[in-house]
Amino acid sequence: MTTLHVPPFPAPAPAPAARPVPDPVPAPVTPPDAELPDAELPDAELSVWPTTTMAPAHGDLTVGGVPLTDIAERFGTPAYVIDETDVRTRCRTYRQAFPDAEVLYAAKAFLCRAMAHWMEEEGLGLDVCSAGELELAVTTGFPAERIVLHGNAKSPHDLQAALRLGVGRIVIDSASEIARLAAAVPPGSRQKVMVRVVPGIAAGGHAKIRTGTDDQKFGLSLADGSAQHAVARILGQPTLELVGLHCHLGSQITTEKPFLAAVRRMVGLMARIKDQHGLTLPELDLGGGHGIAYRPGEDALDIPALARRVRAELVESCAVAGLAVPHLIVEPGRAIAGPAGVALYRVLAVKRTVRHTFVAVDGGMSDNPRPALYGVRYVPRLVGRRSTAEPAAVTVVGRHCEAGDILASDVPLPGDVRPGDLLGVPAAGAYHLSMASGYNLVGRPPVVAVADGHARLLVRRESLEDFRSRDVGL
Repeated sequence: MTTLHVPPFPAPAPAPAARPVPDPVPAPVTPPDAELPDAELPDAELSVWPTTTMAPAHGDLTVGGVPLTDIAERFGTPAYVIDETDVRTRCRTYRQAFPDAEVLYAAKAFLCRAMAHWMEEEGLGLDVCSAGELELAVTTGFPAERIVLHGNAKSPHDLQAALRLGVGRIVIDSASEIARLAAAVPPGSRQKVMVRVVPGIAAGGHAKIRTGTDDQKFGLSLADGSAQHAVARILGQPTLELVGLHCHLGSQITTEKPFLAAVRRMVGLMARIKDQHGLTLPELDLGGGHGIAYRPGEDALDIPALARRVRAELVESCAVAGLAVPHLIVEPGRAIAGPAGVALYRVLAVKRTVRHTFVAVDGGMSDNPRPALYGVRYVPRLVGRRSTAEPAAVTVVGRHCEAGDILASDVPLPGDVRPGDLLGVPAAGAYHLSMASGYNLVGRPPVVAVADGHARLLVRRESLEDFRSRDVGL
């Protein structure tokens, strides 16, 4: 009987140099008729905004101590705003909830050099899906050994970059990938790999983002034996070192139950691998998909509760199976970046038809395709002035030549909303810039970080010159 002893990713050093983030302070209880100071206006709608958001009485909003109107004037619209303090606080929440686990930020949610730097400072690892994400992180100074490479169809360039830069793990997603990767490993080296298992669990906020069920493009099925066959093939490759199993159930999951079911099924497979091959795998990656609230009142996954229940289930399942408890890995992405972001738009036109009021803004599906792809519902808010008009249901639409270019349907905005107004859309930190396109050659918006009353540009606005420089044929 052989037991692999593979050390976990190097323990990240604490981050004393990072900006201090104070513990959250409960909001004071104020009598209904009391006069409130400017920055203490109670507002239930702000529950889905970044944690540093404040609502002065004159109608503006500040995030990270910076008025959103100032950001719009300085950097233009549309623009993405990311609250650095909020990001760091969520990283620390995960590390406190999972003190014995490795926490990998999912780069696909949103990645830039500053984000990679924040993750490194806060002691998180990264999971990436391409050579581009990988090289951006490593050239920023992120340790390659704390990076995991995913992907259902990794290109030769992806694999070569991963081997050249020395990533910590590569997740095998298909049988054909085994031989390709094994052949690419330099002589005398061994690459640590995991197998992505499809455990047959349906979870996620939309059919297009459920990845734990059979008959879809990701992973190797537990039910039909594909996962077990891949394990056997990997063990026959001297250049590959199997160190664990991986699964990812989907995205926008707001309950712990699917993760607990995944623990039981994955531990069951680990027990069969031990019985058949005499190998005790030291790592288990449960993926991510941790859901957030996009609208006030929506459910979000309780991270401390998830950590407690997953740990208890893992210990119990391993005890029943006679296994040592593996090193646990989790991969939050959206849950760290999403709530920390705001998208800013300028109203260009208001059009009233027989049944609808359309509020058209200067962005749209090129900077946020998620409503069109997944039916995501946002709650825009008027920023910069306090209107006394009664709210009215409107549909906020984009500027693109598509009837499906809708950012928010039937949402309340003041009845006097007009061209020139500024709208803010919360929960916009994940899958916005990373999924943005060049449709109509509008150009992707900039990313502006805010913290401690200061704003700084992280990613500049894409310009016409950027498009021209790529267009090399005439």
